[in-house]
Amino acid sequence: MNKVNAPKRIMVDMSATLIHHGHIRLLKAAKALGTVIVALTTDEEIRTKKGYTPELNFAERSEILEAIRYVDEIVPCNWLIEESFLDLHHIDLLVHGHDNSNPIHPSRLLVLPRTEGISTSDLRQRVVNALAQIEKAKAEKNNT
Repeated sequence: MNKVNAPKRIMVDMSATLIHHGHIRLLKAAKALGTVIVALTTDEEIRTKKGYTPELNFAERSEILEAIRYVDEIVPCNWLIEESFLDLHHIDLLVHGHDNSNPIHPSRLLVLPRTEGISTSDLRQRVVNALAQIEKAKAEKNNT
C-alpha cells in the first residue's frame, strides 16, 4: 500500500491511570480516523507532573490498552507531546480531549469534547467513597 492509500496514523496521548469509558470513547473516535497509536505517559512523568504514583504502573496500563480493539500500538511519552514526537512516530493527527495543552499546530490536532459525568479524578473519588462505605459497613457489622 502506498503512502497515499495508507490509513492515517492517529496519536492519542493519555495517562490512563484509571481507565474508564471516557478513554474508550476517545479511542473509538480516534480509531474511526485511522491507525491508533497511544502515547502513554510514563510513570515518572506522572509523578513529576501530577505529584503522585499512578494506581496502575506503565506496564499494567499498557497491557490494558493493548487489549482494547481501538488501539494498534503504544509508545511511552512525556507529559507534553511536541511536533518532533509526532514526526518521529510518523503521526498525521494528534487526538486529545478538551484539556489539551500540547503545543501542536492546529492542522495536526483534533480536540474532542470530554465525556460528561466521568473523569479519572471522579473515578478516584468514587473508589475512596466506596472504601469508606465498606469500612463503615464492617464497623457496623462488628458492633452488632
